[in-house]
Amino acid sequence: MIEEVEIPQGLALADYASYAHLSHAVEELKREAEPLVRALHGRTLWMVNSTAKGGGVAEMLPRQVALLRELGLETRWVTIGTKRTAFFDLTKRIHNLIHGEGDPKFSADDLQLYNLVSQELADEFAPRLAPGDLLVVHDPQPAGMGALIRQRQDVVAVWRCHIGLDESNAQTQAAWRFLEPHVSQYDHGVFTAPEYIPEFFAGRVSLITPAIDPLTDKNRPLAAVQLAGILCNSGLMADHSPVLRPAFETRAERLGRDGRFGPALTPDEIGLMFRPMLTQISRWDRLKGWAPLLDAFTQLKQGYTKIPGLNAVQKKRFALCRLVFAGPEPASVADDPEAKDVLEELIDKYKRLDPEVQKDVAVLSLPMQSARENAMMVNALQSCSSVVVQNSLREGFGLTVTEPMWKRIPVLGSPACGIRQQIRDGIDGRLHHDATDPDAIASALATMLNDPRKRDAWGRQGQRRVSDEFLIFSQLRRWLRMLANTADRGSLTPPPPSIFP
Repeated sequence: MIEEVEIPQGLALADYASYAHLSHAVEELKREAEPLVRALHGRTLWMVNSTAKGGGVAEMLPRQVALLRELGLETRWVTIGTKRTAFFDLTKRIHNLIHGEGDPKFSADDLQLYNLVSQELADEFAPRLAPGDLLVVHDPQPAGMGALIRQRQDVVAVWRCHIGLDESNAQTQAAWRFLEPHVSQYDHGVFTAPEYIPEFFAGRVSLITPAIDPLTDKNRPLAAVQLAGILCNSGLMADHSPVLRPAFETRAERLGRDGRFGPALTPDEIGLMFRPMLTQISRWDRLKGWAPLLDAFTQLKQGYTKIPGLNAVQKKRFALCRLVFAGPEPASVADDPEAKDVLEELIDKYKRLDPEVQKDVAVLSLPMQSARENAMMVNALQSCSSVVVQNSLREGFGLTVTEPMWKRIPVLGSPACGIRQQIRDGIDGRLHHDATDPDAIASALATMLNDPRKRDAWGRQGQRRVSDEFLIFSQLRRWLRMLANTADRGSLTPPPPSIFP
């Protein structure tokens, strides 16, 4: 199934330019975009991915599409789907293998399923494309479909891979062997880091990092009254006073001691605006390092009294701090069939916590019925945090790192490659050395909590880092440059003979 996603125009470039700290970046984008868009005149740019909500790709595409349209490039966004549910189980396996995890053995049935769904999708989507159109396919799920279309039609095809691993093992090798016959058909590849590029793509690759839109509901600055209003409307804080806007239609839920989700104010108010908060917000994915982070927090709460030299305020900070885990309602993320299982494992671990630690852990399920309300909840949770943590075992890039950095919230990251691209340890935030080592994580958290002045400095420098490198304006300049160059050259190398029947 191919579905086109409708994109509201939203903010215009002039709206961004009205902010003093964004005006220069907007003018640079407009100046560079004009000749590049002129060179692409008459072509339609098609963005293709697997879901319209949940995950970084789905979050980035709406503003990319809207702003590219404003710049003058006809741009459309479609998502793929299939009733063959085993297909997304297979592509999730491929995703994990690219990250170096999972069973590296593929069966003949796996290949047959991938080819069959790719064929069905290509047959449905191909008639929409005109000669010369630009086809940008994101990640493994639609890669086979795009390869078929590139074989058959006069289009310029680019494969954008958002994931990768900075080492080679049996898992990564198996994933690339599976994908190579498909993604080799593309004219060009786009990766996030040089470490992620497979050898067969060498010579026809661009590096483009993901980026955030600074004025979306997830990233715009919140005044205190706005922050309080969002927390009240989403059920994350009690209405201490009347608030301006009505409650969200669907509110956040919190894991209870019985292992079931219910109102977020039960058994008590989390204290988001009052207590020191350590927060991780991600998909429910094993590679996000939830379990080691929970173990680290347990060590922190049970062992802080043994830290030498703590004064009364520091001791109180450790006593009051809470850990917040937040992720999307699992059923809402169509292309991630593992989410429910991962959350159930985390629930089981939470139920077995020491009661004194358990009361300071809040596991939140954020509803996805309204993308806008979900984004506001994430913004509020990040803005209330003393430290945002991203403890990923593997991370292609990690917008959940970029977002709090932009908000001047200090971030503790793992050494995953995508996180290392953003945080320079001790400059823009902190990196610990092992996402599977609770001791290392707990030690880094204790150091950050103990030093408010450095936290403030890391927050300021992190915001500057995002401003310089990871805002949507510089990202769009790189995209337009790559598309114009690729379209001008045509196919950089003739695609190999088709592997498809």
